[in-house]
Amino acid sequence: MYKVKVNDQFLFEVDNKDAAIVVNGKPVQLDLSEINGTHAHVLYQNKSFRTEIVEVNKAEKTCSIKVNGNTYQISIEDQFDELLKQLGLDNLAANKVSEIKAPMPGLVLKVLVEENADVKKGDNLLILEAMKMENILKSSTDGTVKKILITQGDKVEKNQVLVQFK
Repeated sequence: MYKVKVNDQFLFEVDNKDAAIVVNGKPVQLDLSEINGTHAHVLYQNKSFRTEIVEVNKAEKTCSIKVNGNTYQISIEDQFDELLKQLGLDNLAANKVSEIKAPMPGLVLKVLVEENADVKKGDNLLILEAMKMENILKSSTDGTVKKILITQGDKVEKNQVLVQFK
């Protein structure tokens, strides 16, 4: 299930069950014809709509679309976003981060950044193996790497500081 917010005003619960679209608990019948990668023609309740995807931000889960010339701002939340909210982890990236800590014990497979490197939010910092799975730790903020406290092959404990930012 997805929670879709339109123009920060209207909230819809959208689900895809058995190849049918369900909005706020009611099935919706759409006739969709894709024109190209960003344009489509939609028939809904015997009405015609020209749609265009204007901008997509996958990291923020937002997009801008035009429907018959009117632009709408869309934001989408899935079950993982809901889980992060329930755990109180939804706005951690909003604060200025001064360091990255190990989320779990593991083995550093590879360090992907160097000291004094400028990183953007979402950039890969290092690969940590934990429970036989490779986890890519990403930067949660824009900044400059001040110090890297680990090297490839290091075993780390939960909450151990791995990277510091200026």
